Amino acid sequence: MKSIAIGIDIGGTNTVFSCVDVNGKSYCNGNIPTQTRERFEDYISDLCGAIELAIENVNEDLKVIGVGIGAPSGNFHTGAIENAANLRWKGLLEITRLVNERMNVPVKLTNDANAAALGERIFGGAKDMADYMVVTLGTGLGSGIIVNGDLLYGHDGFAAEVGHIIVRPEGRECGCGRRGCLETYVSATGVKRTAYKFLAKNLAQSVLRDIPFNDLTAKKVADAANQGDEIAIDVFNYTGKMLGEALANVASVTSPKAIFFFGGLAKAGDLLFKPVQEAMEKNILFLYKDKISLLPSELGDDAAVLGASALIWNDQLSS
Repeated sequence: MKSIAIGIDIGGTNTVFSCVDVNGKSYCNGNIPTQTRERFEDYISDLCGAIELAIENVNEDLKVIGVGIGAPSGNFHTGAIENAANLRWKGLLEITRLVNERMNVPVKLTNDANAAALGERIFGGAKDMADYMVVTLGTGLGSGIIVNGDLLYGHDGFAAEVGHIIVRPEGRECGCGRRGCLETYVSATGVKRTAYKFLAKNLAQSVLRDIPFNDLTAKKVADAANQGDEIAIDVFNYTGKMLGEALANVASVTSPKAIFFFGGLAKAGDLLFKPVQEAMEKNILFLYKDKISLLPSELGDDAAVLGASALIWNDQLSS
Protein backbone atom coordinates (compact mmCIF):
# COMPACT_ATOMS: atom_id res chain seq x y z
CA MET A 1 0.00 0.00 0.00
CA LYS A 2 1.35 3.40 -1.03
CA SER A 3 1.27 6.27 1.47
CA ILE A 4 0.14 9.58 0.04
CA ALA A 5 -0.55 13.06 1.34
CA ILE A 6 -3.27 15.14 -0.26
CA GLY A 7 -2.24 18.66 -1.19
CA ILE A 8 -5.02 21.21 -1.71
CA ASP A 9 -4.56 24.70 -3.13
CA ILE A 10 -7.57 27.01 -2.69
CA GLY A 11 -7.69 29.83 -5.21
CA GLY A 12 -10.28 32.50 -5.74
CA THR A 13 -11.61 30.75 -8.87
CA ASN A 14 -10.60 27.09 -8.63
CA THR A 15 -9.50 24.65 -5.95
CA VAL A 16 -6.87 22.16 -7.11
CA PHE A 17 -5.82 18.96 -5.33
CA SER A 18 -3.24 16.24 -5.85
CA CYS A 19 -2.40 12.94 -4.11
CA VAL A 20 1.38 13.04 -3.64
CA ASP A 21 3.91 10.54 -2.32
CA VAL A 22 7.09 11.41 -0.43
CA ASN A 23 9.03 11.78 -3.68
CA GLY A 24 6.57 14.26 -5.16
CA LYS A 25 4.91 11.78 -7.52
CA SER A 26 1.21 12.48 -8.11
CA TYR A 27 -1.14 9.49 -8.24
CA CYS A 28 -4.33 11.43 -8.91
CA ASN A 29 -5.44 15.02 -9.10
CA GLY A 30 -8.42 17.18 -9.88
CA ASN A 31 -10.16 20.47 -9.27
CA ILE A 32 -13.51 22.01 -8.45
CA PRO A 33 -14.77 25.61 -8.67
CA THR A 34 -14.17 27.44 -5.42
CA GLN A 35 -17.05 29.86 -5.04
CA THR A 36 -20.20 28.41 -6.57
CA ARG A 37 -21.64 27.22 -3.24
CA GLU A 38 -23.37 29.62 -0.86
CA ARG A 39 -22.48 27.56 2.21
CA PHE A 40 -18.84 26.87 3.00
CA GLU A 41 -19.81 23.46 4.39
CA ASP A 42 -21.28 22.46 1.01
CA TYR A 43 -18.08 23.51 -0.75
CA ILE A 44 -16.04 21.31 1.62
CA SER A 45 -18.40 18.40 1.00
CA ASP A 46 -17.95 18.80 -2.77
CA LEU A 47 -14.17 19.01 -2.40
CA CYS A 48 -13.85 15.92 -0.20
CA GLY A 49 -16.20 14.02 -2.50
CA ALA A 50 -14.06 14.86 -5.52
CA ILE A 51 -10.90 13.73 -3.71
CA GLU A 52 -12.48 10.46 -2.59
CA LEU A 53 -13.70 9.73 -6.12
CA ALA A 54 -10.27 10.47 -7.60
CA ILE A 55 -8.62 8.05 -5.15
CA GLU A 56 -11.18 5.33 -5.91
CA ASN A 57 -10.34 5.55 -9.60
CA VAL A 58 -6.62 4.87 -9.05
CA ASN A 59 -5.60 1.28 -9.85
CA GLU A 60 -3.40 1.06 -6.78
CA ASP A 61 -3.92 0.77 -3.03
CA LEU A 62 -3.37 4.23 -1.55
CA LYS A 63 -3.25 5.12 2.10
CA VAL A 64 -3.99 8.77 2.90
CA ILE A 65 -1.79 9.85 5.79
CA GLY A 66 -2.98 13.46 5.93
CA VAL A 67 -4.29 16.50 4.11
CA GLY A 68 -2.33 19.73 3.69
CA ILE A 69 -4.16 22.88 2.59
CA GLY A 70 -2.80 26.14 1.20
CA ALA A 71 -5.38 28.92 1.34
CA PRO A 72 -5.60 32.72 1.40
CA SER A 73 -5.41 33.93 5.01
CA GLY A 74 -4.96 30.33 6.18
CA ASN A 75 -3.80 30.29 9.81
CA PHE A 76 -1.63 27.35 10.83
CA HIS A 77 -2.28 27.97 14.53
CA THR A 78 -6.07 28.04 14.41
CA GLY A 79 -6.67 25.77 11.42
CA ALA A 80 -9.07 28.36 10.05
CA ILE A 81 -9.24 30.67 7.05
CA GLU A 82 -9.61 34.09 8.61
CA ASN A 83 -11.47 36.80 6.67
CA ALA A 84 -9.94 36.05 3.27
CA ALA A 85 -10.41 39.03 0.99
CA ASN A 86 -10.90 36.98 -2.19
CA LEU A 87 -13.39 34.40 -0.88
CA ARG A 88 -17.16 34.85 -0.68
CA TRP A 89 -17.38 33.35 2.82
CA LYS A 90 -16.36 35.70 5.62
CA GLY A 91 -15.35 35.27 9.25
CA LEU A 92 -13.53 32.20 10.57
CA LEU A 93 -13.88 29.19 8.28
CA GLU A 94 -12.91 26.11 10.28
CA ILE A 95 -11.62 24.18 7.33
CA THR A 96 -9.29 21.75 9.11
CA ARG A 97 -12.08 20.61 11.44
CA LEU A 98 -14.52 20.08 8.57
CA VAL A 99 -12.07 18.15 6.39
CA ASN A 100 -10.92 16.04 9.37
CA GLU A 101 -14.50 15.12 10.22
CA ARG A 102 -15.07 13.96 6.66
CA MET A 103 -11.76 12.21 5.92
CA ASN A 104 -10.61 11.19 9.42
CA VAL A 105 -6.91 11.98 8.89
CA PRO A 106 -4.65 14.78 10.20
CA VAL A 107 -5.29 18.09 8.41
CA LYS A 108 -2.98 21.11 8.36
CA LEU A 109 -3.46 24.57 6.94
CA THR A 110 -1.29 27.51 5.99
CA ASN A 111 -1.18 30.19 3.30
CA ASP A 112 0.11 29.47 -0.20
CA ALA A 113 3.50 31.15 0.25
CA ASN A 114 4.27 29.23 3.44
CA ALA A 115 3.24 26.03 1.71
CA ALA A 116 5.58 26.83 -1.18
CA ALA A 117 8.44 27.40 1.28
CA LEU A 118 7.94 23.95 2.80
CA GLY A 119 7.52 22.44 -0.64
CA GLU A 120 10.89 23.84 -1.69
CA ARG A 121 12.47 22.04 1.25
CA ILE A 122 10.81 18.66 0.70
CA PHE A 123 10.69 18.53 -3.10
CA GLY A 124 12.75 21.45 -4.47
CA GLY A 125 16.05 23.28 -4.23
CA ALA A 126 16.20 23.85 -0.46
CA LYS A 127 16.60 20.22 0.65
CA ASP A 128 19.84 20.92 2.48
CA MET A 129 18.94 24.37 3.80
CA ALA A 130 17.74 25.35 7.27
CA ASP A 131 17.44 29.10 6.60
CA TYR A 132 15.92 30.47 3.40
CA MET A 133 12.84 32.20 2.09
CA VAL A 134 10.44 31.87 -0.81
CA VAL A 135 8.89 34.87 -2.55
CA THR A 136 5.79 34.25 -4.66
CA LEU A 137 5.38 36.77 -7.46
CA GLY A 138 1.90 36.68 -8.92
CA THR A 139 -1.06 39.05 -8.74
CA GLY A 140 0.34 39.96 -5.32
CA LEU A 141 3.57 39.24 -3.46
CA GLY A 142 3.63 36.45 -0.90
CA SER A 143 6.49 35.10 1.17
CA GLY A 144 7.36 32.18 3.39
CA ILE A 145 10.41 32.22 5.64
CA ILE A 146 12.19 29.18 7.07
CA VAL A 147 14.34 29.82 10.17
CA ASN A 148 16.37 27.00 11.74
CA GLY A 149 14.37 24.50 9.71
CA ASP A 150 10.93 25.75 10.79
CA LEU A 151 8.40 28.03 9.17
CA LEU A 152 8.20 31.46 10.71
CA TYR A 153 4.58 31.90 11.82
CA GLY A 154 4.72 34.47 14.62
CA HIS A 155 2.44 34.48 17.65
CA ASP A 156 -0.75 34.88 15.60
CA GLY A 157 0.10 32.75 12.57
CA PHE A 158 0.53 35.62 10.11
CA ALA A 159 4.26 36.38 10.17
CA ALA A 160 6.44 36.91 7.07
CA GLU A 161 4.18 39.26 5.11
CA VAL A 162 7.05 40.80 3.15
CA GLY A 163 4.61 41.99 0.50
CA HIS A 164 3.15 44.40 3.02
CA ILE A 165 6.34 46.11 4.05
CA ILE A 166 5.80 49.78 3.31
CA VAL A 167 8.47 50.85 0.83
CA ARG A 168 6.96 54.19 -0.22
CA PRO A 169 5.10 56.04 2.57
CA GLU A 170 1.89 57.51 1.13
CA GLY A 171 2.59 55.58 -2.07
CA ARG A 172 0.28 53.37 -4.10
CA GLU A 173 -2.97 52.25 -2.52
CA CYS A 174 -2.89 48.58 -1.48
CA GLY A 175 -5.72 46.10 -1.14
CA CYS A 176 -4.86 45.77 2.55
CA GLY A 177 -6.08 49.34 3.10
CA ARG A 178 -2.67 50.97 3.52
CA ARG A 179 -0.46 52.79 1.04
CA GLY A 180 3.01 52.07 -0.33
CA CYS A 181 3.18 48.30 0.29
CA LEU A 182 5.86 46.40 -1.63
CA GLU A 183 3.36 44.27 -3.54
CA THR A 184 1.80 47.36 -5.13
CA TYR A 185 5.13 47.78 -6.93
CA VAL A 186 6.51 44.23 -7.14
CA SER A 187 3.80 41.96 -8.54
CA ALA A 188 2.12 41.40 -11.87
CA THR A 189 -0.33 44.14 -10.94
CA GLY A 190 2.49 46.42 -9.84
CA VAL A 191 4.36 45.97 -13.12
CA LYS A 192 1.24 46.98 -15.02
CA ARG A 193 0.82 50.12 -12.89
CA THR A 194 4.48 51.02 -13.31
CA ALA A 195 4.30 50.57 -17.06
CA TYR A 196 1.50 53.09 -17.40
CA LYS A 197 3.25 55.52 -15.10
CA PHE A 198 6.41 55.31 -17.21
CA LEU A 199 4.48 55.64 -20.47
CA ALA A 200 2.96 58.87 -19.17
CA LYS A 201 6.35 60.29 -18.14
CA ASN A 202 8.42 59.16 -21.12
CA LEU A 203 7.44 60.07 -24.68
CA ALA A 204 9.76 57.51 -26.27
CA GLN A 205 8.28 55.01 -28.69
CA SER A 206 7.08 51.78 -27.10
CA VAL A 207 4.99 48.82 -28.26
CA LEU A 208 3.23 49.07 -24.90
CA ARG A 209 1.41 52.19 -26.10
CA ASP A 210 -0.61 50.04 -28.51
CA ILE A 211 -1.95 47.77 -25.74
CA PRO A 212 -5.21 48.83 -24.00
CA PHE A 213 -4.92 49.07 -20.21
CA ASN A 214 -7.22 46.10 -19.57
CA ASP A 215 -5.18 43.93 -21.95
CA LEU A 216 -1.74 44.78 -20.59
CA THR A 217 -0.03 42.07 -18.54
CA ALA A 218 3.35 41.66 -16.89
CA LYS A 219 4.16 38.98 -19.48
CA LYS A 220 3.53 41.45 -22.31
CA VAL A 221 5.83 43.95 -20.62
CA ALA A 222 8.48 41.22 -20.28
CA ASP A 223 8.07 40.25 -23.93
CA ALA A 224 8.53 43.88 -24.95
CA ALA A 225 11.62 44.20 -22.76
CA ASN A 226 13.14 41.08 -24.33
CA GLN A 227 12.62 42.74 -27.72
CA GLY A 228 14.61 45.77 -26.58
CA ASP A 229 11.74 48.12 -25.71
CA GLU A 230 13.41 50.79 -23.54
CA ILE A 231 10.37 51.66 -21.45
CA ALA A 232 9.63 48.00 -20.74
CA ILE A 233 13.26 47.48 -19.70
CA ASP A 234 13.01 50.50 -17.40
CA VAL A 235 9.87 49.01 -15.83
CA PHE A 236 11.71 45.82 -14.89
CA ASN A 237 14.77 47.71 -13.66
CA TYR A 238 12.52 49.78 -11.40
CA THR A 239 10.60 46.72 -10.19
CA GLY A 240 13.78 44.77 -9.49
CA LYS A 241 15.33 47.72 -7.67
CA MET A 242 12.31 47.96 -5.37
CA LEU A 243 12.42 44.26 -4.57
CA GLY A 244 16.18 44.18 -4.08
CA GLU A 245 16.09 47.09 -1.65
CA ALA A 246 13.33 45.42 0.37
CA LEU A 247 15.13 42.07 0.46
CA ALA A 248 18.29 43.79 1.70
CA ASN A 249 16.31 44.84 4.76
CA VAL A 250 14.62 41.47 5.23
CA ALA A 251 18.03 39.75 5.08
CA SER A 252 19.15 41.76 8.10
CA VAL A 253 16.38 40.11 10.12
CA THR A 254 16.48 36.52 8.88
CA SER A 255 19.93 35.99 7.26
CA PRO A 256 18.73 33.47 4.64
CA LYS A 257 21.11 31.26 2.70
CA ALA A 258 18.94 31.63 -0.40
CA ILE A 259 15.84 33.37 -1.66
CA PHE A 260 13.69 31.38 -4.09
CA PHE A 261 11.28 33.03 -6.51
CA PHE A 262 8.28 31.48 -8.17
CA GLY A 263 5.13 32.67 -9.87
CA GLY A 264 4.33 34.25 -13.19
CA LEU A 265 6.51 37.32 -12.69
CA ALA A 266 9.52 35.18 -11.76
CA LYS A 267 9.41 33.70 -15.28
CA ALA A 268 10.84 37.01 -16.54
CA GLY A 269 14.23 35.54 -15.57
CA ASP A 270 17.24 37.84 -15.73
CA LEU A 271 15.02 40.82 -16.58
CA LEU A 272 14.01 40.69 -12.92
CA PHE A 273 16.78 38.71 -11.23
CA LYS A 274 19.62 40.95 -12.38
CA PRO A 275 18.29 44.28 -11.03
CA VAL A 276 17.12 42.53 -7.84
CA GLN A 277 20.62 41.15 -7.24
CA GLU A 278 22.28 44.50 -7.97
CA ALA A 279 19.97 46.47 -5.68
CA MET A 280 20.15 43.92 -2.87
CA GLU A 281 23.95 43.78 -2.87
CA LYS A 282 24.21 47.58 -3.11
CA ASN A 283 21.98 48.12 -0.06
CA ILE A 284 22.64 45.10 2.11
CA LEU A 285 24.57 45.27 5.39
CA PHE A 286 28.23 44.32 4.85
CA LEU A 287 27.81 41.24 7.05
CA TYR A 288 25.57 39.62 4.43
CA LYS A 289 27.21 40.72 1.19
CA ASP A 290 27.70 38.00 -1.42
CA LYS A 291 26.26 35.36 0.91
CA ILE A 292 22.67 35.08 -0.35
CA SER A 293 21.75 33.23 -3.53
CA LEU A 294 18.75 34.30 -5.61
CA LEU A 295 17.27 31.21 -7.25
CA PRO A 296 14.21 30.19 -9.27
CA SER A 297 11.92 27.71 -7.57
CA GLU A 298 12.39 24.09 -8.60
CA LEU A 299 8.76 23.16 -7.92
CA GLY A 300 7.42 24.18 -11.34
CA ASP A 301 3.74 24.51 -12.11
CA ASP A 302 2.76 22.09 -9.31
CA ALA A 303 4.26 24.29 -6.60
CA ALA A 304 0.96 25.00 -4.85
CA VAL A 305 -0.23 21.42 -4.35
CA LEU A 306 3.27 20.07 -3.72
CA GLY A 307 3.73 22.74 -1.08
CA ALA A 308 0.42 21.93 0.55
CA SER A 309 1.25 18.21 0.70
CA ALA A 310 4.62 19.14 2.23
CA LEU A 311 2.74 20.27 5.35
CA ILE A 312 2.12 16.58 5.98
CA TRP A 313 5.36 15.12 4.65
CA ASN A 314 7.44 17.60 6.67
CA ASP A 315 6.01 16.16 9.90
CA GLN A 316 6.50 12.59 8.70
CA LEU A 317 10.15 13.19 7.78
CA SER A 318 10.88 15.15 10.97
CA SER A 319 9.41 12.57 13.39
